Amino acid sequence: MIRPMSVAFTKEGDLEATAADLPDRPISPHANLVTPQGLAQIETALAAAKAAYSAAQQGDVQSDRTAMARATRDLRYFNARRASAKLVEPAVGCETVQFGCTVTFDREDGRRQTFRIVGEDEADPASGSISWVSPIARALMGRSEGDVARVGGGEVEIVSIGV
Repeated sequence: MIRPMSVAFTKEGDLEATAADLPDRPISPHANLVTPQGLAQIETALAAAKAAYSAAQQGDVQSDRTAMARATRDLRYFNARRASAKLVEPAVGCETVQFGCTVTFDREDGRRQTFRIVGEDEADPASGSISWVSPIARALMGRSEGDVARVGGGEVEIVSIGV
């Protein structure tokens, strides 16, 4: 007579399989442009990933495969991002919207927004920075104060550009 396997064993096995098959973090196909601050963030994240990997190796890898899988994945990602980083020195002056500049614009509904255009890994719209490959940044790149650009189905007018 064949006895059914305990559900506890199948769930544990499923967790281990999931940990072992943790997907890689996606790497953008775009050039990895970074500001000096963005490069420092990548290097900090890489150091943290190395520390997490080392800590996972010191522990019981078999009992915590998820930690090892996560540490390995993050280490691969940040090694790749550091290797592909292209440092863009800060602009001395910003006559037109470009990487590293801060741009302020008015929307049709009266909202005024300000964003610094940065690399993908350092972008944080809630903190006032957007990726250079974002739709807003693409629409504004190369434009000057007073120019109007089409963003998200509406128009925006560039009020100021700074460093």
